[in-house]
Order: sequence, then structure tokens, then C-alpha cells
Amino acid sequence: MTDDMTNAGALIPISENNGKRAVSARDLYNFLGCTERFQSWFERQLQYGFVEGVDYVGCKVFNTLANQELQDYAMTISMAKEVSMIQRNEKGKEARTYFIACEKKLTELAAPSYMIEDPIKRAEKWIEEQKQLKQLAAENEKQAEKIEQDKPKVLFADAVCTSKRSCLVAELAKILQQNGVNIGQNRLFKWLRNNGYLCQKGQYYNQPTQKAMELGLFEIKKTSINKPDGSVLVTSTTKVTGRGQVYFVNKFLKAA
Repeated sequence: MTDDMTNAGALIPISENNGKRAVSARDLYNFLGCTERFQSWFERQLQYGFVEGVDYVGCKVFNTLANQELQDYAMTISMAKEVSMIQRNEKGKEARTYFIACEKKLTELAAPSYMIEDPIKRAEKWIEEQKQLKQLAAENEKQAEKIEQDKPKVLFADAVCTSKRSCLVAELAKILQQNGVNIGQNRLFKWLRNNGYLCQKGQYYNQPTQKAMELGLFEIKKTSINKPDGSVLVTSTTKVTGRGQVYFVNKFLKAA
């Protein structure tokens, strides 16, 4: 056993043996005021089932008065507490109470300690955390919006490729069908008229409305045909621009 690790005024010294807290059997023996020979007293305690190597280990102590080594035993605090209780006297009760207090103190020392955080700093920390959470939420929302905006472009890859050139309404109907929209040319023309993208009657029938032209969804392709009588016939064909193709494919699929 190493030197006493407690205060000099300790009731019964608690030392360290092989990295563990231990009590000298001789120190306890002396405190209890036992009158029988030490070795006989200790062996009598062993009748209560204490196990060597678990509850105690043998060791030597040097007695300066006798100028010789004496047999001793390093006991665990638990064993020392039980031995004290076995004595059934006031000294044993006092020793047991002492060891219980020592166990409690050692447990407290082994437990992690926590400092109470300054309330102002805690409030500032909370505010900063809330700001970070809001910023993160805003970034997530922005990212989600971008993903939602980009999603149609990914789904409509065929339409994007085709969007480099203008196409006829009939071709737009095919593009829509390729993207899972069940619609033909005639139904698409009707839908475009009913939804204000193409004119519904008159000389501008099936030609883009002012709104559709402003959105850049269509263009008018004019073709001149020379007739045998020398006159010139000018025809107008409505074509869907690249922007219009993406616009309508997105619109149909979002509504699906």
C-alpha cells in the first residue's frame, strides 16, 4: 500500500493499492480497539466469505518501533465497511458510517462537474443558434425551390433538346406525349385556344394572342406562294418557340 492519500486528520486512512482505494486491515484493527492477536482477528473476519484477490490482498508494512515488517492486508472500502458492521459495537458503527461517507465522497469526485453557464452568455448563445437555424432553414427552402424549378428541366430532357428550334403545334403534341401527356394535335389546339394562347376566331384563328407573343411562346412563319395567275398568296403558320416548348411541357406535367 502507498502512503495515505487522505487528509492527515482522517478517521481511518484510505490509501491506494494497485490503482484502487484500499484500507489497511491493521489500521481498522487498531481503530476498533481489538484485543485479540491481529492475525487471528483477521482470519475470523474471513469466515464471512471475503475473497482474496477480490476483497483484499496481502501486503507488508514496516513497523518502525519493532524495526520489522509485519503482515497486513489491503481491503476494499466495501470490505472495510462490512467488517466494521460485523463488530456490532459503537466503534464498528462509527467506522461503518465513516466508510459510507468516504464512498459517497469518492463517487462525487469521480463524477463530472458542470459549471452553471452565465445567463447572459446563454441567452446570446441561444440567439446565435436561432439565427443559424433560420439561416439554415432559408438556405434549405431556397435549395428546395431550386430543385423544384430544375426538376421539370430534368424530366423534360427531350423537350429541352428540341427547344433549340421552333416547332409546329403538332410536334409539340408529340413532345408532350413523349413526356407522358396523352394529347393529340387537335386537342392541343383546342386547349391553347381555350386557355388564351391562340385566337379563337376571325382571320387570326389559331394564331398567337398578344399575351402569348409577349411571353415569347410563339412565332409566326410567313410563306409566300406564287400562283399561276401571277398573284402571290401569303400564308401564316403558328410555330412554338423553344421557350414555348419548355413552358408548355412544364405546364402540362405540373397539372398532371
